[in-house]
Amino acid sequence: MQFWILRQSGFDNFHSLADSVISALVLGLLSFLFSDTMKYYVPRKEKYGYVLGAALLICLAWLGLVWVGFYILFPEGDPYFDFLKKSFGIRLGAGFLLLSSQIMFSLLLYSDKDQKEMEERKAEADRLNKEAELFKLRQQLQPHFLFNSLNSISSLIISNPDRARVMLQQLSDFLRGTVRRNEEILVPLEEELAYLELYLEIEKVRFGHRLQTRLDCAEELKHYTLPPLLLQPVVENAIKFGLYDTTGEVLITLKVLHTEKGLVIRVTNPYDPETVAPSKGTGFGLASIRRRLFLLYSRNDLVSTREADSLFVTEILIPS
Repeated sequence: MQFWILRQSGFDNFHSLADSVISALVLGLLSFLFSDTMKYYVPRKEKYGYVLGAALLICLAWLGLVWVGFYILFPEGDPYFDFLKKSFGIRLGAGFLLLSSQIMFSLLLYSDKDQKEMEERKAEADRLNKEAELFKLRQQLQPHFLFNSLNSISSLIISNPDRARVMLQQLSDFLRGTVRRNEEILVPLEEELAYLELYLEIEKVRFGHRLQTRLDCAEELKHYTLPPLLLQPVVENAIKFGLYDTTGEVLITLKVLHTEKGLVIRVTNPYDPETVAPSKGTGFGLASIRRRLFLLYSRNDLVSTREADSLFVTEILIPS
């Protein structure tokens, strides 16, 4: 474009070509260096005025280098120098316009890139924080159960060694499964129910015939997935409130349903508000499950409890 304009203005091919090549090369090099610098330093918006000021200084440096180039190529007194002086303002304005446009484009490009990288880092940090909190919550579920089981084994060692050995093996299998499942985000319902059965076998050794359970889950629902170690603390909570304040047999039921909202897991246990101490609350297990489900699904309404006909009902919704 510059070569054509100069030729139309009456200058010969040599002067027109030399001016075009020198101007384009020097401005292109300075522009590249400046834009490349912004890969490593993207100024804040309030600093954009300084960037434009730097662009103006670069244009002045560009014109100075072009002038030096002509002094090298052309003898002193060449009439083309008069044209350079007269066109200084136009060249400065055109160069500044081109350079500032490129710089602003680079700023937008690199700012957008930095913003995306920042969002990715934040998302990764949030993910790691969630994983750490989920791991911590899972680890907090076991101590009470482990303490009670070891106490029961200790009592059985003298009175019934064979039974103690069976319970110890079941506890070992249960804890081994806990360690293996700590790294999983979701597991099949069938696997979670098998894990729950193992837990219930241990509890039945502790409570004997007093603990009766019924699991109701259609075969076609067992392929659905849910967070691991979710059912055991709910059933443990049901046993705590159903058995600890009674002397007779207690039935704990678990029913799995599928609705348009997702998978519903309903656990019921006998409940007498007159015999349950108010200080017991609803247990750490349910609070932990609420928090885990919130971290996974960003919803606070996935765990609900209610009293109905002397029963305490806990429902968990796993969204579709």
